[in-house]
Amino acid sequence: MSALVDKTILACVASGDIVIRPFDRERLGTNSYDVTLGSVLRTYTEPDRPLNVRESRDVIDIEIPDDGFILQPGELYLASTVEYTESNKHLPMLNGKSSLGRLGLSIHITAGTGDVLYKGHWTLEMTVVRSLRVYAGMPVGQLLWFEVSDKPDFDYANKPSAKYKDAENPLPQASRMWRNFEK
Repeated sequence: MSALVDKTILACVASGDIVIRPFDRERLGTNSYDVTLGSVLRTYTEPDRPLNVRESRDVIDIEIPDDGFILQPGELYLASTVEYTESNKHLPMLNGKSSLGRLGLSIHITAGTGDVLYKGHWTLEMTVVRSLRVYAGMPVGQLLWFEVSDKPDFDYANKPSAKYKDAENPLPQASRMWRNFEK
């Protein structure tokens, strides 16, 4: 599997094989595109009650003020990218920015790989090792795209197990693991 480089990413954007809205040429790196932090953080209510994979849980939304928001260690924050993306022929992968990793920010715990034919805003699972102030609109991650062996039989939105088909909503998506236990 090989990663696309800048000129190939640009050609794919021009052909519609990759969609990035809004697109800013300045955010295109050698082999990735910098995505930015949306203005809403989401966290689960009742922090003292353990999460349960079989239960849907309520969340609260936190609007990031202009002067930023301080993330706290021990909390899980869900965020989303400002950018809406579509990957019509390539496997997308999201990585954190090394400059933020060096400040103790992780933007995903297990969900860095997307699906070919995925369409939507990326939900970030943000944690920090020490308090860190973040700002809406700041670069927060890098999207990479990889060549795949073939086109899938059906797109993500038509997979029976796809739980996040409405990712066109710019708000972060809470876990829907509980749907795996529905009968």
